[in-house]
Amino acid sequence: MHTEALFEPLPLPVAPSLLGESPFWHPSERVLYWCDIPGRRLNRFAPQALRHDCWDFDTEPACCMPALGGGLVLGMRDGLWFYRPEAHERTRLVPPPYDPACERFNDGKADPQGRVWVGTLYEPKDRPAAALYRWSRGALDRVAGDITVSNGLAWSPDGRTLYWSDTTSHTIMALDMDPQDGSLSRRRVLQQFPLKTPGQALETYGGRPDGAAVDSEGCYWVAMFEGQRLLRLSPDGAVRQEVPLPVRCPTMPCFGGDDLRTLYLTTARHGRPAAELARQPWAGCVLAMRVAVPGLPVNLAQV
Repeated sequence: MHTEALFEPLPLPVAPSLLGESPFWHPSERVLYWCDIPGRRLNRFAPQALRHDCWDFDTEPACCMPALGGGLVLGMRDGLWFYRPEAHERTRLVPPPYDPACERFNDGKADPQGRVWVGTLYEPKDRPAAALYRWSRGALDRVAGDITVSNGLAWSPDGRTLYWSDTTSHTIMALDMDPQDGSLSRRRVLQQFPLKTPGQALETYGGRPDGAAVDSEGCYWVAMFEGQRLLRLSPDGAVRQEVPLPVRCPTMPCFGGDDLRTLYLTTARHGRPAAELARQPWAGCVLAMRVAVPGLPVNLAQV
């Protein structure tokens, strides 16, 4: 296990996100997209031009992914949507399969076949009432449950293993996936992290698993929220690498750049103590660093 050089923030002339999430590198546009969930904003950054664009909404965009043929798919509190940024037009693909007063879509991505997978967050967080859904060919199916905060979606390079986490229980799971029909089987624990105890100092807490991405060697990079670190896990769950961070709350990594060797990382500042934010001015910024092993290209959603 070893560390890499620390991240640096993107040179954006805008305020940091409240809760940055769901970053992805668009291969044809050569730009980075990400959401600010409580800020109700979709962001886009073009590194070569140093240009930042953003679009505001009336409700929370929790996840975003590129669609085959152009446009994006957004998972929002009020459903799953197809969105064209330049026209600022969205078309609902499916209404929310939950009560939006207490639940919303959270982490979501397309699989290698273009099916859209999106989990939910049960906001009271007092029981495992959230679930994972799969949208394909106009149908939304509930495929897994018994969690509270769905997170960490990613696939192995061969597309036969789905990674998925429940942030509240500090658990990362692996499931076998049939590439043909998207069916899941053999759900198992990949890694279980210690829960935070009441009154525990954050300096002694390793964090809980949030968003994730897989590299070309099949290793799973996971942001450890409140743990101020990013972990690279082997396909069997062993910690291969630990990257210390300049912010307490990382949320999700992704790989970008033409060679997919720039690792981007969204972070959060929403609800954090004032003293912590004073020490960590990059909280809420998108951070970036170069890595030795490239990531996998983003999957395109079939709409």
